[in-house]
Amino acid sequence: MSSKILFILKKRHINYGNTSYGDVNPYGYNLSSGLFNSAKFVNDMLVDSGVDSHLVEVTDNNDIDREVTKYKPEIVVIEAFWVVPPKFDVLSKLHPNVTWVVRLHSEIPFLANEGVAMEWMQDIFDIPNVILGFNSLKTVRDVSKFFEVKFPLRRNHIHKKIIFLPNYYPVGKHNTKYVFDKKGVVDVGCFGAIRPMKNQLIQAFAAIEFARKNYVGLNFHINAQRVERGDNALRNIRALFAELPADYQLVEHDWLNHEDFIKLVRKMDIGLQMSFSETFNIVAADFVSNGVPFVGSKEIPFLFPLFIADPTDVADIVKKMGTSLRRKKFFPFLSPSKVDLTVYVKEARAIWLEFLL
Repeated sequence: MSSKILFILKKRHINYGNTSYGDVNPYGYNLSSGLFNSAKFVNDMLVDSGVDSHLVEVTDNNDIDREVTKYKPEIVVIEAFWVVPPKFDVLSKLHPNVTWVVRLHSEIPFLANEGVAMEWMQDIFDIPNVILGFNSLKTVRDVSKFFEVKFPLRRNHIHKKIIFLPNYYPVGKHNTKYVFDKKGVVDVGCFGAIRPMKNQLIQAFAAIEFARKNYVGLNFHINAQRVERGDNALRNIRALFAELPADYQLVEHDWLNHEDFIKLVRKMDIGLQMSFSETFNIVAADFVSNGVPFVGSKEIPFLFPLFIADPTDVADIVKKMGTSLRRKKFFPFLSPSKVDLTVYVKEARAIWLEFLL
């Protein structure tokens, strides 16, 4: 029999635009952050697999004891760094039979922007019944090697304390029809939070060049209401389009709940995600799952190599955009990336179920 599990997220009190973060959802206060969707997809998969799994959102550290007492789980997954390490000493004494997992969603380049990451990681490591979980196998390996240097005689202990808990995604059966017409306008979706590591500016350059080469207009779609250390990137993207002819448009969208976002994705001709660092990328999965042509960086773990471009090379991005659109035209119901995504999430499901045994 599998263990009873509880996922706990911290409520986000920021309202991006006029939609998702202010919407009430069945799980709590805020809706459709990447972190929320990641946890929700895993929780729903476990429930569908017969596991007693729940997901809740709380205001702060002080609400955790109440939720654990209410649900009486054997495993609690804290999504991301927000619980201060000393709190786990208190919680471990209150709930000595619970295994606590701090699940992180960033690789090392992104963790560099989190000022407490290295301190908290080391503080948490030696707390009994607390495990560090990562949704990136590469990060598991890198962090494990660090602790092998720090504790050379504790190798076996290290590999019990640092584990791989990947993302899951409910791959859909939808497959959009090929819609790109060189005589018209190409709609390029470059969605997600505006962050330096998301690398949106060069994708705007690539979209403009693709439209120019194919003698079409351009609608370059972004989410402009969620900016995380990306103010300069957004300012530069807006300035880039401000001086272009009217055929080249920057289209700014509010942050949407996931259901509405999928509807928007299906209206795109192609999606771009040239991230410098990723552990999964739900936006990429949204495009791929719905059969929309897509090009991304090698950081996205489930992309077919044919649709991976150099994130610093406009010419390569433009070339791969053409490759992706041509393949969609001639093979409308064959999506290699969707096949690879399906394999990825099948393996992810198996890893989670094995963890809970």
